[in-house]
Amino acid sequence: MAISISVVLLLLIIAVIFVRNGALKMSHALVCMLLGFFLAGTSMAPTISSGLTTTAELVSSLRP
Repeated sequence: MAISISVVLLLLIIAVIFVRNGALKMSHALVCMLLGFFLAGTSMAPTISSGLTTTAELVSSLRP
């Protein structure tokens, strides 16, 4: 659960930066948000979640 909240916060921060810099229009951000919302209701949601979890575990296991 903590990983998904962190990813959501990171994506939100990036979206806000893009909107403020003019690189992302508000309509584009709305379309991306709706895409994510509807994608979460599909059969691909568990696969995407699993992939993100695996990637986060891989990155957290790396040592500098």
